[in-house]
Formats: sequence, C-alpha cells, structure tokens
Amino acid sequence: MNEKIMFKYTICFIKRGNEILMLNRESSSWMGMWNGVGGKLEKDETPKQCILREVKEETGISLSDVEYKGNVIWGNEESESYYGGMYAFIARLPDTYEYNTPVKMDEGILDWKNINWLLHPENMGVANFTYFLPKMLNDPHTYDHKFTYVGDEVTEFQSVMIKEQVTVK
Repeated sequence: MNEKIMFKYTICFIKRGNEILMLNRESSSWMGMWNGVGGKLEKDETPKQCILREVKEETGISLSDVEYKGNVIWGNEESESYYGGMYAFIARLPDTYEYNTPVKMDEGILDWKNINWLLHPENMGVANFTYFLPKMLNDPHTYDHKFTYVGDEVTEFQSVMIKEQVTVK
C-alpha cells in the first residue's frame, strides 16, 4: 500500500468452506448486486478497526482478526491518477461455523454463496469483485487492484503486486 494514499472505504469477503457470505445491497453503491461487506472509515479509525466494526454492524459476526489482501483502486480515463479506493480483507471462518441465511439486515440481504457461482462468467448479479477475488482467495501476496472506468464500464483492470510486506492496523 502506498503510505501516502489513505482510502475512505473497506471491504471484506467472509469465507466459510467453499462459500462466501455476501450482501445484496439495498442502496448505492452496487444496489441490487451481491458484494462483500464493508463501509466507510470513521475519524481516527484504522482500516482494520473499520472492517471489524463494519462486519459486526452488517452481519452481527464478531471477528477477532482479518487478513489484509491489498487495495481496490478506481479512476477514469479523464483523470491521470486514481481517485478512490478501499482496503480489502478476507476473513476465514471454520467450515462448521453456524450462520443461517438468508437474513435481512439494515444494509440488505445476507446469504452464503458458492464461490463457483460468484465467479461464474455469466453471473450478472455481482459487483466487480470477480476481477480480483480469485487472487485474494488463492494468492498469498497483496495487490493493488486497479480499475479504470468510462461511466460504469470497466475499460482497464490490472493487479499490481505490492512488493513490500504491508501490515494494516
């Protein structure tokens, strides 16, 4: 992570076996799409504190730790630099962890979704995490996952390995 850049948002993918707990959001952004849980950092809050709080608020699950997996960064073709981003995390729960879904929460509907279903190329009901989630789940390194958009369309995507070992608090 570039220490000069501080992102405003966090996202977490909560994995249990071959499933991920997903949120179908009732409001922007990504309204009506399945996505991870997360939200906006509060004043004086670290990214890790933020995602632990957001997971608790959005799911009721109290995590003791999450794994920092890099950043998701976005911009557009008119801008020469990226203007937004979020810290990305994975939480791994035991295969036997009990959490019954679907369940309606303030942010939307939570449900366990099979990873193969989430990543299926014909799945039109998911946010753009399909570009980077496989690396987050299967690669031990951290990455800056960079999106360039024209309107809502992705025109360029690249994952750039973060060379130095980074710890996010």
